[in-house]
Amino acid sequence: MDRINRRDFLKVIGAAGCAAALAGCGASANSASSAASVSSAAAASPAASLSGKVATGGSTSMEKVMSALMEGFAEIHPDVDVTYDPTGSGAGVTGAIDGTLDIGLASRKLHDDETGVTATTVALDGIAIVVGKDNAVSDLTIDQIASIFTGETKNWKDLGGADAEIVVIGREAGSGTRDGFESIVDVADKCAYVQELTATGAVISAVAGNAAAIGYASLSALDDSVKAVTVAGVECSEDTVLDGSYTIQRPLNFVTNDAKAPSEAVQAFLAFAAGADAAELIRSAGAVPMA
Repeated sequence: MDRINRRDFLKVIGAAGCAAALAGCGASANSASSAASVSSAAAASPAASLSGKVATGGSTSMEKVMSALMEGFAEIHPDVDVTYDPTGSGAGVTGAIDGTLDIGLASRKLHDDETGVTATTVALDGIAIVVGKDNAVSDLTIDQIASIFTGETKNWKDLGGADAEIVVIGREAGSGTRDGFESIVDVADKCAYVQELTATGAVISAVAGNAAAIGYASLSALDDSVKAVTVAGVECSEDTVLDGSYTIQRPLNFVTNDAKAPSEAVQAFLAFAAGADAAELIRSAGAVPMA
């Protein structure tokens, strides 16, 4: 259940895919420069006619990131079929463990009992606290957020808002967004949800449609139908997530099976996603690239 960063991940992929991707790569596969060469070669050599399938699935919060990466990768390797099944982070990790997925997608850290797989952080994501656009409350502390979600604070008037009972909306059990939010705010197994929904977009829609509602959603999924409140005065943004000043944040991970040798197509997609060329794609999808 090790977690590794992008640079180390490039080394691993470079070592695993060296024989197939570059002739004579073996002895230098462990260096950062040779790993970068593997990534560059994969990105620059569509003539290699790489084909195959890459099955990914899991976190619904990673939908925009995956769409951007898949589109960018298809321009380089149009004959590789990359699929994405948004089934939730728990299912993504399970798929990586049992080998039904080449890459599991998890918008949370691995749990202690999720063994035999490695999580590689490809991006960071803020978990925004969202309310209706017309809600007068614009800033909350972590303690206030915890009090709301556990049901201790029940009315917006107690926070400077309207006289209205707070409607708490969240994600279903097994969601990476829920896991990250509840862990950081320290409300695991304590939340008094009125609704538990199965996708980030559904949470945003539900909050947008109820002036008394509050929920949480991935930064990458935010739109202008809701308002993201500041947390202790700090806006949820790329800059504040990267510098750590926005504290409600989590990793977006690729999870791979330690015992399953990746195909050439899988190696190529992993190297592409971890490379510098993918950073702008990740940023365009609303997440925060590691590079």
